[in-house]
Amino acid sequence: MPIYKYVCTVCEREVEVLQKMSDEPLKYCPHCGGKLLKTIGNVGVVFRGSGFYVTDNRKSNTKKVGSKSNGNGKKTNNE
Repeated sequence: MPIYKYVCTVCEREVEVLQKMSDEPLKYCPHCGGKLLKTIGNVGVVFRGSGFYVTDNRKSNTKKVGSKSNGNGKKTNNE
């Protein structure tokens, strides 16, 4: 079950509540009875595995090791 965070418009206290996604949102502050607003915060998401980096799906522009151009457009081997 997710934890929802609310802020009171009267006393400005923050309230964290463990609720089901299907539960109705809280309307009144348990401390002063003022109106509560649901806040948006950080989401705890972790991406694991391949495919999440910029370099994972791009073609490599690196030159082959061991080959070198001699200036006239022909490649020679460095051995």
